[in-house]
Amino acid sequence: MPLSPTSKKWFLLFLSIASIIGFMIRLPAVFHYHDKALHFLFYCCASIFLNLLFAQNKLRVHVLIFIALLLFGIGIEVFQELSNHLVHRKIHGNFDIVDIKYNTAGLIVGSIFWLGWLIIRKFLKRD
Repeated sequence: MPLSPTSKKWFLLFLSIASIIGFMIRLPAVFHYHDKALHFLFYCCASIFLNLLFAQNKLRVHVLIFIALLLFGIGIEVFQELSNHLVHRKIHGNFDIVDIKYNTAGLIVGSIFWLGWLIIRKFLKRD
């Protein structure tokens, strides 16, 4: 059963809040050496998920999702640095340009998967 547009928006709001909280808290020590891979995986999966949920086969919506996720990733990094200065202690981490690079790589790979899904779907519909 497809979700209604209102349900999609509420679901997106919930996921956005959960993501912000997840990026602002300190990772358990077991994940410290996997931080870059986690950034890549999160943005790759978020890209695929949001494109399947909202873009379907619309390139313009895909580009908007890509830009929104890219800005979200940059914003989280900036806000991490800002929060350290506001509360005068390290809550999560510092601004890290390498995290943004891994976020972007995840977005690009997610876009490739989405494009591949469109091509396969189009090919299967020809029968």
